[in-house]
Amino acid sequence: MPWDERFTLGVAEMDVTHREFVELADALLAAGDAEFPALFARLHEHTRQHFEHEGKLMKACRFPAIGEHHSEHLRVLGELAHFARGVAAGRYGMARNYAKALPDWFATHLATMDGALAACLARRK
Repeated sequence: MPWDERFTLGVAEMDVTHREFVELADALLAAGDAEFPALFARLHEHTRQHFEHEGKLMKACRFPAIGEHHSEHLRVLGELAHFARGVAAGRYGMARNYAKALPDWFATHLATMDGALAACLARRK
């Protein structure tokens, strides 16, 4: 899932974070077993910080769909935590399958929820 300029939303802080997410997810897809646990942990922590920051942006612009967006973030963080336990126990298969689904999830989340948040932020400026 290499970075594509079509992922750009026009909100610099979101675009930087999204580029970092894509780079980590891409590295995770290519990782061997030796690198996989550390990269999965980095992606998990990055995503936690990423969602925390987006939560602040949602509050700042009084984003109307904050509940739905926040719920989606909690769902993904729960999944990452679940798979992280397997990775910590040396079981990578399910986490690898999850990582393969991240590009499709990201594209949908970006086009819907994050796109709407970016539009809300643009209106508030």
